[in-house]
Formats: sequence, C-alpha cells, structure tokens
Amino acid sequence: MESLTSTEGLVALAAAGVGLLALILAVVLAVKLRRLRAAQRAVLGDGEERDLVQHAERLERGFAELRDWVEDTTAGIDARMTGAEERIAACVTHRSLIRYDAYGEMSGQQSSSVALLDATRSGVVLSSILHRENARVYVKQIVAGESELQLSPEEHQAIETALAGPPGGAA
Repeated sequence: MESLTSTEGLVALAAAGVGLLALILAVVLAVKLRRLRAAQRAVLGDGEERDLVQHAERLERGFAELRDWVEDTTAGIDARMTGAEERIAACVTHRSLIRYDAYGEMSGQQSSSVALLDATRSGVVLSSILHRENARVYVKQIVAGESELQLSPEEHQAIETALAGPPGGAA
C-alpha cells in the first residue's frame, strides 16, 4: 500500500484518471462526430460523397454564375428596350382628320386634311381639296410642330387636334 501513497503512485493514479477522462471525451466526440456526419448525409444526400464546405463552394459558384447570367440578360433587355423605344417614338402617335368644304359650295365637306405626327411632333399633313371638275392633293412636312410651307387654317386645325388628343387618338 505504500506504493499508492508514494509520489510515484499518486502521479500514476492521476495519469490514469486523466487518461480515463481523455478516453471518455474521445468517445463522446466520436459519437457527436457520427451524428454530425449523419446529419450532413441527410442534407447532401447519399449518392455523392462531398463535404459541406465543398457543397457550399459549389452553391456559391452556382449563384455567382446565375447572377452573371441575370446581369447579362438584363443588359441585353435594356439594349433591346432602348431600341424599341426609339422605334416607337418614330411611329405615328398623333393623328387627326378634319373635313371641310374648301370652296363653300355645300358639296358635303368633301375636302379633308389629315395630320400624322410622331412623338416629337414631326410628320406630315395631307390635304385633299375637291372641286367639281378637279381634285388636288397637298403634302407638307412637319418638324417639331412647324412647317416650312404656309399651312391653311384647316391644316393648322388638323395639327392642333392631333396634338391635343391622347397619343394614338381617334382620327
């Protein structure tokens, strides 16, 4: 019994206790690790072996590729929309038809002026003046709501009516 009370004996008992604690701790950690691996397999599936870090890296790469694709697609759509808006602005967006009796003959308002203008108030005014023996057609270019040629009162009225109405308004 003297060996248990000696310094060497006490050190041996302390070492055995520390070893036993280390063994118990190793067993507890091994069980926790096994549970963690089982949970990881539940998340990642059994078909392919990879760890959680590789899985996270793969997801991050996938999201980066998706973000790049979305940005490229958005840039392409923006470019197409800009082109479409430019083409739409050049389309006829304001129009009107004014009918009148050019010669005051009570002929049923057979003369007419048509204004066809785009979003920048540019386009043409077409006037058809009918008389019993003849018909005349006049075409005048309109740029920003103004014409280089003198406009008749009916042509002015056609332009004003076209611009006063909503875009694409009734003729």
